[in-house]
Amino acid sequence: MGMGIDIRNRMAKRAAQEIKEGMVVNLGIGIPSLVPNHLANDLNVMFHAENGITGMGPTPSSGQEDENLCNAGGFPVTLIEGGSYCDSTIAFGMIRRGYVDLTILGSLQVSEKGDLANWIVPGKKVPGMGGAMELAQKANKVIVLMNQLDKHGHSKIVKECTLPLTSARCVDLIITDMAVFSCENEQLTLHEIYKPYSVEDIRKHTDCHYSISETLQVID
Repeated sequence: MGMGIDIRNRMAKRAAQEIKEGMVVNLGIGIPSLVPNHLANDLNVMFHAENGITGMGPTPSSGQEDENLCNAGGFPVTLIEGGSYCDSTIAFGMIRRGYVDLTILGSLQVSEKGDLANWIVPGKKVPGMGGAMELAQKANKVIVLMNQLDKHGHSKIVKECTLPLTSARCVDLIITDMAVFSCENEQLTLHEIYKPYSVEDIRKHTDCHYSISETLQVID
């Protein structure tokens, strides 16, 4: 199931609230790439890319693209003051040594224990998982942005992932078009619901066990 730009931006804005001063942040392609649009201008953050950039800036204006400057997904980017370049081995070394504070990724499935499956699309040929395995294991916090349901109307939050895992027990926060869940100690907790959805809607569209926070919020 697809979603409109307003819904994608709502999810990206919620994820941006998790970014704190001084963080090094890695963003996946798709909805995560919208996150920088929702950060405060005075927040000092370094966006990292696996292809060798630390300090990515906003998307350049049309006609101002540098053909040699792109993110790991191949899309044109800019560099902020203080940004730097390195080769991909150094970029991956930063990830593997735990220097990335936060990664925000898309996913195909997340299990109730925080397992992540986000690289193989059934029936499709894909080039590989990029840096998702390293990021999921080594980033200090992992946030997933995804639809609550797949194109067939099935929950993407499941008891056990049926797709090949990218990484086990790694997801800390799930933000969907319907709700926000945390994952702590291999257990999900529902914290926020987006209008017009209700607790009953979330129950019907979440295919696993979860707890409901005592401070559950309903967000416009």
